[in-house]
Amino acid sequence: MNDVDQRIIHIDPDDQTLRLYEGNRLLNRWPVSTARNGLGEHYNSGCTPRGEHRIRLKIGADCLPNTVFVGRRPTGEIYTEKLAREHPGRDWILSRILWLTGCRSGFNRGGECDTLKRYIYIHGCPDSEPIGVPASHGCIRMRNGDVIDLFDLVSTGCPVLIGEREPST
Repeated sequence: MNDVDQRIIHIDPDDQTLRLYEGNRLLNRWPVSTARNGLGEHYNSGCTPRGEHRIRLKIGADCLPNTVFVGRRPTGEIYTEKLAREHPGRDWILSRILWLTGCRSGFNRGGECDTLKRYIYIHGCPDSEPIGVPASHGCIRMRNGDVIDLFDLVSTGCPVLIGEREPST
């Protein structure tokens, strides 16, 4: 097992941070934005799901910073303020996607609370969007440079704890 396989992501909605650990050692910390509607697991709630998750898929490895994704596919567009004015109201998913799947059946996996089927990601957003305050539609938003850095430091299967106790340091 290599070091990447020992990594754990902890997302703290209280202080709007994402921390990356290797075992019990903190590797890095980034500001994030979780859901404007708070924490919760149900479909159409607009909430960020709690509990243990894993990275199911990593999408966008070779894409340029600010690449626009729709339906988890690059559109061929690069985000600009002009593009934003042309598409008001679009929920911008940029640069990289870490698609999450829940680990706890009946809580964040399966039925009406399935994180994967809710399309909950860690992803980039326009750098003009607020970070450090709850503002997303359920996903975990990061600055583009930060999500690219994180993407390169984790692998599929990496545990992601949201609102759970973080590893002892």
